Amino acid sequence: MTRAVIFDMYETLITHYNSPLYFGSQMAEDAGIPEDSFQSLWRPTEHERSIGKLTLEDVVKKILLENLFDSEMIFRTIIEKRISAKEECFRHLHPEIIPMLSTLKKRGFLIGLISNCFSEEADVIRKSELYQYFDAIYLSYEQEIQKPEEEIYRRCMDSLSVKAEECIYVGDGGSNELETARKLGMTAVQAVWYLQEGTTQPSKRKHDFIQIEQPLDVVKLVDLLLPSKEVNCE
Repeated sequence: MTRAVIFDMYETLITHYNSPLYFGSQMAEDAGIPEDSFQSLWRPTEHERSIGKLTLEDVVKKILLENLFDSEMIFRTIIEKRISAKEECFRHLHPEIIPMLSTLKKRGFLIGLISNCFSEEADVIRKSELYQYFDAIYLSYEQEIQKPEEEIYRRCMDSLSVKAEECIYVGDGGSNELETARKLGMTAVQAVWYLQEGTTQPSKRKHDFIQIEQPLDVVKLVDLLLPSKEVNCE
C-alpha cells in the first residue's frame, strides 16, 4: 500500500524553463569574461557545489579573481541575479502543482523531497511556498551526497518511517534518479509535464517508466495503487 510520495524538485515540481535563465553563460556575460573561460572554471565545480563542499559565492569569487576581476559590484550582481532567477522559478508553477500536493496532504499521504541542489537553491527551496507540504526534505547540498546514490533515498525513507515498496517516486529522470528508485523497490514514475522539446533540459522521455502527463495524475496513480483497486498502469 502506498504511504508516501517522494518528489524531485527541479523539472518536476518547478522548472527553470518558464522564466529567464541565469546559468554559466549569463554569469559570464555579466562578469565580462569570455564564456569558454568562465565555463572552464564553473562547470567542474558542479559536483562539489551539489554536495556542500563549495558555495555559489566561493566559486564566483574564485572565477573573478582568476580572471583578474576583483569588483564587489560585479560579484554582488552575479550572486543577486542567480538567487533571483532561482526564486523566479517558483512564480511559474504548473497550475496543478499546489492542488496535487494539497490533495495528497489532505488524504494523509506523506510527502518527501529529494533534490540535487546547490547552496543558493537550498536556501530558496526552504523559503518557498512548497516547503510547507513536505514531511521530509533531503537536499544534496545539506546531506553531502546526491542522487543517484542510494543512501539519500534511504535517509528520506527512514525519516518518513516507510519502506521502499510503500513509496511512489516522481521525478523528471535526471541523474538516474528513477533507476535508483526502482532498484530500491519504489514505484518510479517520470514527470513529463514540464518537458519541452528543443530545450537544454537534462532529461527526455524514458519509455521504460510510467509517465505522468499532468501533476494531478499523481493522485490518480495513488488511487490505482490502493489495495482495493485493480492495478493497471500499462
